[in-house]
Amino acid sequence: MLNLLTKNKNKTSMILTHSCSFITHLLSPSPTYIPTFTPSSFPQGFSSSILRYRFKGYCCSSRVMANVGDKISYLNQREAAEVDEILMGPLGFSVDQLMELAGLSVATAIAEVYNVKDYNRILAICGPGNNGGDGLVAARHLHHFGYTPYICYPKRTAKPLYTGLVTQLESLGITFLSPDDLPMNLSEDYNILVDAMFGFSFHGTPRPPFDDLIQRLVNLKSYEVNQKTAVIASIDIPSGWHVEEGDVNGDGIKPDMLVSLTAPKLCAKKFQGFHHFLGGRFVPPSIVDKFRLNLPPYPGTSMCVRIGKAPQVDISSMRENYISPEFKEEDVEANPFVQFQKWFDDAMAASLKEPNAMALCTAGKDGKPSSRMVLLKGFDKDGFVWYTNYGSRKAKDLAENANASLLFYWDGLNRQVRIEGSVQKVSEEESENYFHSRPRGSQIGAMASKQSTVIPGRDYLHQEYKDLEAKFSDGLCYSQEVVGTSVWKIIRLAP
Repeated sequence: MLNLLTKNKNKTSMILTHSCSFITHLLSPSPTYIPTFTPSSFPQGFSSSILRYRFKGYCCSSRVMANVGDKISYLNQREAAEVDEILMGPLGFSVDQLMELAGLSVATAIAEVYNVKDYNRILAICGPGNNGGDGLVAARHLHHFGYTPYICYPKRTAKPLYTGLVTQLESLGITFLSPDDLPMNLSEDYNILVDAMFGFSFHGTPRPPFDDLIQRLVNLKSYEVNQKTAVIASIDIPSGWHVEEGDVNGDGIKPDMLVSLTAPKLCAKKFQGFHHFLGGRFVPPSIVDKFRLNLPPYPGTSMCVRIGKAPQVDISSMRENYISPEFKEEDVEANPFVQFQKWFDDAMAASLKEPNAMALCTAGKDGKPSSRMVLLKGFDKDGFVWYTNYGSRKAKDLAENANASLLFYWDGLNRQVRIEGSVQKVSEEESENYFHSRPRGSQIGAMASKQSTVIPGRDYLHQEYKDLEAKFSDGLCYSQEVVGTSVWKIIRLAP
């Protein structure tokens, strides 16, 4: 976005850009109404001095995405079948045990990547075999994780294991749909599509209705739609792929996520999506040794682990279809503070994570810029308030060069606000009031952490905290001993 900043003695300038609308408007602050944020309205921060920022802002939007991966070993079709036989034979596992562990792994992987707020509606398309059972189990767990799953299970298996899974899902009020109930463009109704139709034991050509369902997944990204395209999460094998050779003709499903079970199959080498996970934390050493498996360790108590190398992505081709309400010049508030209040209220109402988080950009006398995230603690007609440790680089920059900028980024609303100005001191009383408003642990943490300084290690920081905690066991007061002349300073940002 172009830096179009207007300076005028009687006016504060603000350029607003909403989604793909390009509208500029010179805003004059109203002398009659100035909204105010109070420090108590926001989460507690970590640092200490007060910075106040006078308003000069811009608004626009963008998104980005990334992933990582690791190298592991792969199974061919014969080995995969043999592993299952051993697990359910001499090792004593039952089908329902393995299915439960697999479905939980799939649900955990989905929840790790796709948050419940933006990807709430899930359609699990389940086949008649074990892969379909994994999908049914995953749907149950996703329901308990807070998602809203729907099930398409057109060819039901009459075995007690499967009928029991259906009963469990129905008891939770989860809706079962036929293929005829589904829209041709599945993105219209769903955020995530769980491909649980066929696994590694499937042979031949998919028959109705699965041939049509697979084709709907294939065609998913060909629609020109006004909403996000649903993501596809395939269980173990993308349905229709050859278990070893992958998408042979190149016209099959292109999943965004693949959750391999027990160990990845050879076709997973052809997976080009962003998210490859391994699930099934139950493989005993005897199988690892027999098949010479190189499997990554599972982190902590997780049921899944990310694997595979990141695909080669042309960053310049990464695009997002931004859909937002119209933003017209006549709808913009004449007072930029009122406009900011409206947008901040929208961010709060949307339950965005830390909507008061903002990037603070500074530069010292050498002109080298630096940025970091801080938390807004309030704003009024005099500016925007936050707190910092005055021994930090940002505070030293501001002591040398009072000019700085703030950037708010509200991803879920496709909005940004940029604010520019300069800093000056404010009252000791405000800093003291804020200090007393912080939890005791936050007060001690601010004292223990000498921002932007080199320390011997993390153990040193923990010990410093413990020493201060013991020293001030009777409580803390706002004093030079507590605050320190080199740490706490009080400054305000003015235009």
